[in-house]
Amino acid sequence: MRLRNARSHRLSPLLLSLVLLIACGGGAPATSTVPPAAPSAAAAATGTVAPAATAARASSAAASGQATPGTPTSVPLAPSVTVATSAGTPKRGGTVVIAISADPGAMNPAITTAGGTHNVTDQIFNGLVGLDEQLNPVPELAASWEIGEGGKVYTFKLVPNVKWHDGQPFTSADVKFTFEQALLKFHSRTKAALESVLAGIETPDPLTVVFRFKQPYGPLLQRLDVVEASIIPKHIYEGKAVDTDPANLKPIGTGPFRFVEYVKGDHVNLERNAAYFRPDRPYFDKAIYRIIPNATTATLALEQGEVDYLGSVQGSDLDRLRANKSVTLVQGFGGSGGSVCQDVLIPNLTRTPFDKLAVRQAFYQAIDRQFLLSNVYFGQGGVATGPISRQMAWAYTDKVRDYPFDQAAANRALDAAGLPRGADGNRFTITFTHAASFAKLGEALRDQLKGAGIKLELETLEVNAANDKVFVKKAFDLGVASYCNGSDPEIGVRRVYVSTNIGPVLFSNGAGYRNPEVDRLLDAAAASADRAERARLYAQMQQILTEDVPYFWLIDSRGYRAYRATYQGFRTSGGNILEAAWTTGAGR
Repeated sequence: MRLRNARSHRLSPLLLSLVLLIACGGGAPATSTVPPAAPSAAAAATGTVAPAATAARASSAAASGQATPGTPTSVPLAPSVTVATSAGTPKRGGTVVIAISADPGAMNPAITTAGGTHNVTDQIFNGLVGLDEQLNPVPELAASWEIGEGGKVYTFKLVPNVKWHDGQPFTSADVKFTFEQALLKFHSRTKAALESVLAGIETPDPLTVVFRFKQPYGPLLQRLDVVEASIIPKHIYEGKAVDTDPANLKPIGTGPFRFVEYVKGDHVNLERNAAYFRPDRPYFDKAIYRIIPNATTATLALEQGEVDYLGSVQGSDLDRLRANKSVTLVQGFGGSGGSVCQDVLIPNLTRTPFDKLAVRQAFYQAIDRQFLLSNVYFGQGGVATGPISRQMAWAYTDKVRDYPFDQAAANRALDAAGLPRGADGNRFTITFTHAASFAKLGEALRDQLKGAGIKLELETLEVNAANDKVFVKKAFDLGVASYCNGSDPEIGVRRVYVSTNIGPVLFSNGAGYRNPEVDRLLDAAAASADRAERARLYAQMQQILTEDVPYFWLIDSRGYRAYRATYQGFRTSGGNILEAAWTTGAGR
């Protein structure tokens, strides 16, 4: 916070592209139902390798948390992606051009949940387990798995003969190294959830990995995909600082595409991995990511055929694209940063005035979230009521304290808090640090908060710089992020609120919130094998958090993607969107 009369920044208007950690929206209408929750520990009672005939049943049981003795809890090697509806037979060849709004930065997906990074790296790397469009676990680098000791031991058998892009063999040592030296140190969602419950990782042979937990842990399979746990090469990073090593700018993975070139501010080029362990994939010869910061420019490039795919679509362009027969428009709940996402304002609880509960409650009530949904997000989602998205129906409750838009009440509360208006009409000044993609949101917030005597100055930065200032340097008053809940609160909710996840980690507990009771409820829910009991615990957590208001929850997001109609097969819920995609036209 700064004193009244502080200089205000002028901001040129930029149209907001709905971003969920840059691109966390989109999906086919066929996949717009609420995704299933992650398996509870009950699903891990026994484990046997499933024959091919029962693979689908095993996957469904594992995802729903309803596996029983005799129900397989692992599946054989199979394609890991469900794709957008397409007609015809896929054919090889051609180039796809994808528009992205910002530089990916360091392309090590094991150290960040940033959608801007994963947008590119999810095509270069793999996870142990994939997730289909309904978020059910399916094989990827792990050909099969067994679950034992009531959900405390997970044994994975790896796909043989997988090679890194430099020709070195992929082994269980890479998995162990990735978790111990990267994911558990730098990946906010993995670190928050596993560091206190994972007893150890064993590698009895090059093709076997064993995860041992201190207690039953049901959601593991949902958190092993390329978004949550990309596996990185030990032989490249061993003995180095994985978060800063130059190898992060020339990534080497096992995935369907190989890195070729990165020109900052312009493009990232990938090429087909001819040695991919799924020999019929991918279909494209090349993938080019064009960095186009302005959403309007990106949409025009799509319409003119200069790019083929947009990971997010600004609301003001939806009607025009719907009427364009050369463009396919799809909606969904996920994206490159994760699934079931919320756009959330992050107050710095270590600074005045957000260290005062009464100020946070008044601030929240001064925001008209319905107006934001209608006029900034163009109806792409719903008004958020708390820390769990209503799209995760089993864990969500609406029985929480509500903060309807009421500026008269906000003004009274701020007066009572000892923050009167000054001669200029302002009570205090807050700097809103945000990426350019949130510029329209910032302008709307600035206009709304004037009514409560709050002056909001807009600090617009490149996305990686904004994230660094908020999450790493903690040099901010108010930030913003699209926090993705994932398929289970243990995956994407815990990391935002648990006190052990306060630190210089991207997309962690950025507000610096501490509440021992919230920590206890999160721990108890993670250890429970009963979904009804877990829902009860998460309801208690939501009730506490909406009283404390450590964050300002704005929108439960559901965004759109758009691509040229001559392209088919894109995965619509995020992750590896290109592996099964192809073009029906002449190509580039």
